[in-house]
Amino acid sequence: MPKISLVVCLYKERDLLERLLQNACGCYDDLVVVHDGEEDFNDESRIANREESQKSGNRANPVSIVSDKVFVPSHRWPEMAVDFSIPEEAAKAAHFWKEITGIPKPGSTHELVAKYGGRFFEGPRCWQQEPHWPFAWAQAKHDWILRLDADEFPSEELKDWLIHFKLSEDTGKSGYLAVWPPWDGVRAIVKNIPASRTFLFNRNRITFFGMVEHGPVFECEPKALPLELVHRPTRKSYGPANLLLRKQAYIWRKVIAMSLFKTPRELSRWRTQSDQWPLYWEQMRQRPVFCGVNRFSQSIPREFVTCVKEGLQFLPVGALGTALHKLLVPLSYWWYRRTTKHF
Repeated sequence: MPKISLVVCLYKERDLLERLLQNACGCYDDLVVVHDGEEDFNDESRIANREESQKSGNRANPVSIVSDKVFVPSHRWPEMAVDFSIPEEAAKAAHFWKEITGIPKPGSTHELVAKYGGRFFEGPRCWQQEPHWPFAWAQAKHDWILRLDADEFPSEELKDWLIHFKLSEDTGKSGYLAVWPPWDGVRAIVKNIPASRTFLFNRNRITFFGMVEHGPVFECEPKALPLELVHRPTRKSYGPANLLLRKQAYIWRKVIAMSLFKTPRELSRWRTQSDQWPLYWEQMRQRPVFCGVNRFSQSIPREFVTCVKEGLQFLPVGALGTALHKLLVPLSYWWYRRTTKHF
């Protein structure tokens, strides 16, 4: 019978994490939570340690860096760019993530994770969760990884499926996909959509490199389930506003662009040694403006035709947001490649 490790990477989302853990009770056997950067930048002891490090001339650990400057940590500290599926390699980079132990501060994420019997880590500030995944997966006790965001939780049907999965025999699948409806801030507005969100996978049957918006690559086709993974952020989850009005969206695009300056081997990784970019990313690197315009122009018609053929509900605002994202990411790479001196 398979056991499951729930892995969550977040940034200042304690309340959402509490909702997730309450709704995922019984769905997992092990809990690993990684915070993107330090949870509390005002901790006096950490500030003192950081100042002492600066006085002594020692190289700073990314965990203790407080800065608004956006960069790819593994490009600045190449020793982070290891394959975490190899214990000897993982040991070389583990110090960039710090396990927080001892008596938790009241109201902290550490306190919540400890309450649910999990382990809590603080890592370097990466501005998104993907660069933390290889480390987090290495810390998990079990091969089956339940990968959920803090603003998600399993529906009752999906929760029942997960509990049943833990009592069944391993089928040899690489992973499973769930339905992930758009959220308008009040309710899920589209139900008739295909399963597309990877939520459960076996870490020994995927490969991955830790770049923002890159997902696990399966050894064999994952199984799609007609079950909903509830996604309820504190905002609307789709549309152009998410891409144009949120500061975080600009940061994500910059981190993607800076990651593409080098190779996948210069990022944290899982079960891969390749220095070749997959075609999706390589096309962006070779002809970013053409790639962006081409993907933008084809995205909405293609999505509309797919919805008509498969009898799915078409969401114009969501389709526009998807198309705009496919334009902005390559254009961001083009811009930073022209304006950044060292890459």
